[in-house]
Amino acid sequence: MERKNAWKSYGQEDLAAVEELSIQYRRFLDAGKTERECIARAVRMAEEAGFINLLKAVHEGKRLQPGDQAYISFMEKSAAFFRIGTTPLEQGMNIIGAHVDSPRLDLKQVPCYEEAGNVYLDTHYYGGIKKYQWFALPLALHGIIVRKDGTRVCVSVGEKEEDPAFVFTDLLPHLGRERNEEKVKDFFNAEKMDLLIGNRPLKDQEAKEYVLELLAGQFGIREEDFLSAELEIVPAGGARECGFDRSMVLSYGQDDRSCAFAALTALLDSPEKANQEKESVRTACCLLVDKEETGSNGATGMKSRFFENAVAELLFLTGEHLKSQGPGELPFDLRLRRTLLHSRMLSADVSAAFDPMFETYFEKKNSAYLGNGLVFNKYSGSGGKSGANDANPEYMAQLCRIMDEELVTYQTAELGAVDQGGGGTIAYIMAKYGMEVIDCGLAVLSMHAPWEVTSKADLYEAVKGYRAFYKKML
Repeated sequence: MERKNAWKSYGQEDLAAVEELSIQYRRFLDAGKTERECIARAVRMAEEAGFINLLKAVHEGKRLQPGDQAYISFMEKSAAFFRIGTTPLEQGMNIIGAHVDSPRLDLKQVPCYEEAGNVYLDTHYYGGIKKYQWFALPLALHGIIVRKDGTRVCVSVGEKEEDPAFVFTDLLPHLGRERNEEKVKDFFNAEKMDLLIGNRPLKDQEAKEYVLELLAGQFGIREEDFLSAELEIVPAGGARECGFDRSMVLSYGQDDRSCAFAALTALLDSPEKANQEKESVRTACCLLVDKEETGSNGATGMKSRFFENAVAELLFLTGEHLKSQGPGELPFDLRLRRTLLHSRMLSADVSAAFDPMFETYFEKKNSAYLGNGLVFNKYSGSGGKSGANDANPEYMAQLCRIMDEELVTYQTAELGAVDQGGGGTIAYIMAKYGMEVIDCGLAVLSMHAPWEVTSKADLYEAVKGYRAFYKKML
């Protein structure tokens, strides 16, 4: 099949829209380098677009009508955004779900120590990383510290030009030549990935004592406050345009904040404000979750009941729990189950872009290509589709029709060659409800590296495609 390159179809109006969207996207990435920061940014965007807090509406006894917009945030790491449609929730929603956590390194609870005059912070890596990619790079520290009295300290050091940066040191090539024969996983010891944060002693203080004094002065924290801290190490510096033609974005965290941004932008910018006079419109939902990179476990991961509970609150606020169908009252739990069963979902997650530098790990006919638009992965998993969600052909056909009608450039792909690996998303978790689900996102080069690459055109097509899904999927 002939592939379409999105860039070739653009006129001046599209090109201008691509650039404006890219600017907004880079700002979004810079403002949200952790899951907490990303959710905070998303909530601000929603509130500016007129979304109200769902829990506040519950407490005030409000009712939601078609066209109303509401959001719910959970533990500041996950959130769901809803635009109420004209069709009953029980007939299903159109859901686009993405994760906002990215591979990084976290501080251990007792992290600070001094060795050979250097002061370090001990770390534990989060998600799938190639350890060697994180050495000898300028790094920043983001997160929160919660004191015993409940007060919070927000930390962001390393991003501004006047800020200090931090680093994992590496061994010079002149030493340890015999180690070049070792396997990469053995050469880079995770227990030795400790962040260099200081070296200067004072006449009456060792270097560690001086660093702790500086932390107390700047943030008002003591060493014991690390016990109740959530501090993450990420690459320092903002998102950049990539290439002489400026056609790409180079940034940390594009897996999966690229899809999160596209899904939220499509919902906030959608012209399809549902009201009683219009044709039937299903409720649209943008779902942003945490912990995908470590298996979607925990209270803020997709395996929790956060989203299920949010939909239950939505049924209550729209008054659907009071509606009767035939003799007797329909049990509330059955309404909830029907809502989830009849919903349709795009698991918005990135796909590996074909990289000619590593072509043996891909199968060219069934790979995603940068600039060729939104990517549909009918199935994921590894080897013999192990752990995969495999979308039904009827659903795939319906999506292709919608994308064609809305002039969205799209492609299909697998995540690498058979038996070369693979991956997973939140798709299989949502499929447990019986809803139709398929993976659908942007192609990415250098996925899970400190700096990843995406195409501006693919982001533009993703927003178009997600908007079409919210609007037309039945």
